[in-house]
Amino acid sequence: MYSFMGGGLFCAIVGNILIVVSTATDYWMQYRLSGSYAHQGLWRYCMANKCYMQTASIGAPKWSNKMGSEIAGAVLWVVQAYWNATRAFMILSGIACFAGIMAGILSFAHFSAFERFSRSFAAGIMFFISTLFVLLAMAIYTGVTLSFLGKRFGDWRFSWSYILGWVAMLMTFFAECMNPGEWLEVANLKQLKLQAAESFGQEIIRTFIRSMRIA
Repeated sequence: MYSFMGGGLFCAIVGNILIVVSTATDYWMQYRLSGSYAHQGLWRYCMANKCYMQTASIGAPKWSNKMGSEIAGAVLWVVQAYWNATRAFMILSGIACFAGIMAGILSFAHFSAFERFSRSFAAGIMFFISTLFVLLAMAIYTGVTLSFLGKRFGDWRFSWSYILGWVAMLMTFFAECMNPGEWLEVANLKQLKLQAAESFGQEIIRTFIRSMRIA
């Protein structure tokens, strides 16, 4: 059991590091803009060896009329919202993963078996939440990039920061799967339900027998 818990913690620690590195670095996407090589992350875009704060207007088409400008403004607002959503989900994923690591470490302490499994179960739940958040972040970024950002640049590709995000999702998923406390907690709940059903059935039988004797 402890070997599984240790393996799950190792995966979670690696996953948490990858989440932080993926979120903080500027290589989610690489492309060419005006003949120059550029790359961007969730916070900044870099070109000509200089980095600037992220903005949705980079590479956006220019509109000559008011209606076109309003449409462009709405589209850019949506893109900015997707960046904010991706950032938020990645940060929440890192926080949930770190909380799960802390709960997993505490499960090794000298507590009673119930407290140990409760902490292990809590760690598994936090790893699951972390996996869900990073999956949402990657899905949002992928969808908007393929449907909008990729069309703004002729020569582009996903880069290593983006790949690290998917690897981090796999590591947190493995951490959740390798957590024995979660499965034992579910098994204990099923056993308690069976015991309660058996006790209820026995009580009904005893009540029926007593009523027959009285009759």
